[in-house]
Amino acid sequence: MQSLINLVNENLDKFMEITYPEDIFKSMRYTVLLPGKRLRPVMCLEACQMFGGKLEDAIPAACAIEMLHAQTLIHDDLPCMDNDDYRRGKLTNHKVFGEAVAVLAGDALLTFAPQVIVKNSKNLGAEKLLKILEEYFKYAGAYGVIAGQVADIESEKTTPENPEKTLEYIHIHKTSDLFKLALRTGAIIAGADEKQLDVITRFAQNLGFAFQIADDILDETSTFEQMGKTLGKDKLSGKLTYVSLYGLDRAKADLAQILDDCEKILSENGLKSDIFDQIIAKIRIA
Repeated sequence: MQSLINLVNENLDKFMEITYPEDIFKSMRYTVLLPGKRLRPVMCLEACQMFGGKLEDAIPAACAIEMLHAQTLIHDDLPCMDNDDYRRGKLTNHKVFGEAVAVLAGDALLTFAPQVIVKNSKNLGAEKLLKILEEYFKYAGAYGVIAGQVADIESEKTTPENPEKTLEYIHIHKTSDLFKLALRTGAIIAGADEKQLDVITRFAQNLGFAFQIADDILDETSTFEQMGKTLGKDKLSGKLTYVSLYGLDRAKADLAQILDDCEKILSENGLKSDIFDQIIAKIRIA
């Protein structure tokens, strides 16, 4: 897994050259290159390998997905959103570059990422490239992570009529959709068929859901040193989370069950991956 992380980091640095106007590119690079787990690009690369594709073919798309993820973090941390001062143990983008540049850096990454795919993936052919871009715009936009963010904001203002359904919607779109984008993109690059895409999509949705439950748990139980961000803000703001709705014990039990389901999806479909085994193990909470 570390070798894939190193590969992603090397290529992110290469793709994100600083040019004029320098401030915007410095701001973009700042959040994209913050030390992190690189889960989404690693999953994209591993999905490609798992279905028999070439690792190098998936590198541009994997890096683009990490840029998109960084965009969501920049905007999520803004004063008008979650108003966070720290991300991955460092000052958030708007604290370093100012709110205006941070907003623009997020906007720039949203459009820069697909440019990276188009410019560096011509060997995939027009049909496959178009399919990858369709996936990107679907999960990055108003039907994807943005929808999840809006629902998340609305849940803070008023108590939803059906909090269970609302929370499920938030978790699916705010978190699982980027997991689905990463895994489906890697599979598409490898030439996976519709049945294989359906399997990997179900796996991605479950894994993303588990990841968000784990994050909700850690917001209650972890420390700043472990997480690199301000903790306890969800409870203070009255945000709808898995822990606030179901309690800590139920959250831990459900997390374990969903991760078991992830392993079952892989095993029942003959999909073997040490990388995904490692990711599942990292999400599990004792």
